[in-house]
Amino acid sequence: MTLVDTPETVHPTKPVQPFGLEASNYLKELLNGKDVQVEVGIGERDKYGRLLGYVYIDKQMVNKLLLQKGLARVAYVFEPNTKYIDEFNSIQKQAQQNKVGIWSIENYATDEGFQTTLNEEQNEINPNLQVNEECTIKGNINSKGEKIFHTEQSPSYELTKPEAMFCTEDEARAAGYRAVKR
Repeated sequence: MTLVDTPETVHPTKPVQPFGLEASNYLKELLNGKDVQVEVGIGERDKYGRLLGYVYIDKQMVNKLLLQKGLARVAYVFEPNTKYIDEFNSIQKQAQQNKVGIWSIENYATDEGFQTTLNEEQNEINPNLQVNEECTIKGNINSKGEKIFHTEQSPSYELTKPEAMFCTEDEARAAGYRAVKR
């Protein structure tokens, strides 16, 4: 689809990314067995030969629905296929403000794509980090300097590269960390 990017689920070298399965399942439920209409972009195909277009079902544009639900970000903006860019940016801004889907994870969706973590690289941030397998609460410091902790139930837990590990939430709070905002 033109002007939108969803998290990966089938990339050959990337893991399944947060909200990737949700986006994939949403599209399957929405589109499987249904008649769809495609408004083809001006440049009909991308450099990989994929058809570029705006997909409609029941007179609703699917590109917009993905953005509204926080299951996609505005991306791959290339002239001349920018017909709906202002509207798409407005929809994305609303999803960001509401922290919907991909926007519920701090620093996950960026202009460069979706930030993924490789567990084997987590200690590169803090090579002196002592990992105790019984202590699973991850603490990190975001770009604003805020100390945040993530429990295994946090939506961004798998993405978080820890700078500190804690056994309890009280221990994390005592070290000056706050719970991640959901």
